[in-house]
Parts: sequence; structure tokens; C-alpha cells
Amino acid sequence: MEGSFGGGGDDGIGKNGEPSDGRPPNPFAGAYRQFLGGAHGESPCKSALGRHDSLAKTKLLDVTIEVEKSSEGCETDFLPILRSGAWTDIGFRHTMEDAYVCSDNFILDYGLQNYGEGPSAFYGVFDGHGGRHAADFACNNLPRFLLEDEDFPKEIERAVASAFLQTDTAFAEVCSVNSSLASGTTALAALVIGRSLVVGNAGDCRAVLCRRGKAIEMSHDHKPACSKERKRIEALGGHVYDGYLNGLLNVARAIGDWHINGMKDHDGLGPLSAEPEVMKMRLTEDDEFLILGCDGIWDVFLSQNAVDFARRKLQEHNDPAACCKELIDEALKRKSSDNLAVVLVCFQSKPPPVLTAPRPRVQRSISAEGLRELQSFLDSLAD
Repeated sequence: MEGSFGGGGDDGIGKNGEPSDGRPPNPFAGAYRQFLGGAHGESPCKSALGRHDSLAKTKLLDVTIEVEKSSEGCETDFLPILRSGAWTDIGFRHTMEDAYVCSDNFILDYGLQNYGEGPSAFYGVFDGHGGRHAADFACNNLPRFLLEDEDFPKEIERAVASAFLQTDTAFAEVCSVNSSLASGTTALAALVIGRSLVVGNAGDCRAVLCRRGKAIEMSHDHKPACSKERKRIEALGGHVYDGYLNGLLNVARAIGDWHINGMKDHDGLGPLSAEPEVMKMRLTEDDEFLILGCDGIWDVFLSQNAVDFARRKLQEHNDPAACCKELIDEALKRKSSDNLAVVLVCFQSKPPPVLTAPRPRVQRSISAEGLRELQSFLDSLAD
């Protein structure tokens, strides 16, 4: 099972590779009606689940917010020209549990007016486990919770973090109605609002920015064995066994998994957290593209390796959707054993330029003995 999407500047709605008439019926028709918005009359992410419309705003926890600034002295009027693509593949698994969303015109797709100059885009990758219901739910609902947040877009980092937590709480309520939907998902979301790139991550998906050929990681992998995550887990009563949270999950942060004992209490507190880390960066003309991938990609690609690979492919054809397919094909050749999903967002209309290393300036000097020999040679020519 595989699917692709290529976005231009006018549409940009991800389809997850699934036909619109192939979705399972909505188990919550009426009680949880699907939110429809924008000129297309559909959400940017196809899903088997309805949207949750009755949730009050969740109280935001102490959110870790990391701000990474662009290069020094890079005050610029640069506005990105967005082009995006995506691809998924079931890989060597029996079921597909990954989902993605691509929306180059995020705010317009949801039937609202732009807040200001420049693009407003949303991209996400959701890597489900124990079923794909949580991934589908997050894919459909997280963007809406973000737009409805009173802090958006003025306090965008806080709004992103709140949207993750609201999505987690809403999914808990959904699962309380139908326990067969119990599952979990990691979540990686990227927004481009004007000149700003904002990335929120909970789990082990990864976002990597290419800045003039250099890979800049815009997220951290939340693995239980990571010292920072282990300390948080143990402080909240959990433990890490053989790299697994409570011996059960190989991620330290995720949306869902409410059905697993000892992971979250009714307030969402516990060893397993849906709280994202958020990074913000101001884009410049040196920024070429962003890769968002599930852990199946990063199991076989280093961040710089993926950037180098994607850069070469974009120089060949400048097609982000084709580049995503080639990334996944290469991951399969490298024996990635997981479901695969990748989104690639270009910030320029032209392909990445060919970079040439500057020739180093070598200072040469002649020793006193060398000067004497040179003088002697010149004197012999005069004779």
C-alpha cells in the first residue's frame, strides 16, 4: 500500500494515498461529526474518524519550548515559495499505521482568512502503533485545535503545544466511547507562517531542515533511553527496561495509549507524555527544504545523509513528491522494516544550487636560504 501527493502553491491537500470512497464509516456520526472547511469541503487529511467538536480547551502543562534562531545578521525580507510532496509505503509490515497531512494553504483550506503576509502552511507525519486510529485522529484534529487556539498565531509555540495536548485529551474521550479504537501515535507537525518555521514533535519522527546543503535537526527523537526522557519518566513513576518505556513502548512521548496501564492518568500526566518539544526558526534564502519522516526513514538514514540524497534528486527533477518516493524506495533498499511516511517541503521555486567549495587561500613564503639560492640562480643567468 503506497500513496503520493504533490503540492503546488494553490492546493496542497494531502490524500494519504487513499480514495475518498474507500474510508471506513465514521463510528461517531452525529456525536462526533466531521469538521469540513475550505473550498474543497474536506479536511487536509483523510481519516476513518470524525472530528471532536465538544472539547473544552485543555489546560497547558509546562511545555518545553526551544527556539533556534537563523544565522546571525540574517535580517531579510525573504518569503518562502512553498512546494510540497509526500509518499507512504506499508514496507514489510502487514498493516499500514502511518498518516500524513500536507496543506500549503493551511488557513485557507480550513475556510479562514490569512493572518498576514506570506504563506500559511501545515505539514504533519503521524506514526501509529497498535492500530492506525490514533494516527488518523491526530491527523484530522490537531490542525483544527491549533487554528481554534486563542494564542494562535501570536503565541504560536504555545498554541502548537496546546493543540497536541487537546488532541490527546479528545482521543481519550473518543476511546471511552469505543474501546476498539484504542491505539497510540507519535506526532510531528511543521508550520510555515510568513517567514517563520515552527516544528512541534512528540515521539521519534524527525524534521530536518536543509540550509545550503547542511542538515539542521528541527526535532529531537524522544526515546525512553535518552537521559533527559529517562529522568522525566522515572520522576513520574515509570521505568525504562531494555530501551522500552515500562517495558512496553519504544517511544517516550505519544498521543493516545490511554488503554495501557501505568502510562497516563486521567489528567494526562504520567511517564508517557503527549507534550511536544517546539522549535522555531526564521527562514532565510539559504533554506532550501524540510524533510519530515517517520522513524522508519531515520532507522536507515542519518540526517545529513537524507539531506544529501534529497538534494541530489531535487537537482535532477525539482519534484518534491518524486523525491519523497525516491527516499522511501532507498529506505526499502536499505532494509527499513517499518511503515514509511515522508513529507518534503521546498522553500524555493528553483532546485537547490550546486555548491562549490571555495578554494583556500594558501600563503606561501620563501626562506632566507631559498632567497639566496634564487639570487644565485639569477646571478648565473646574468653572467
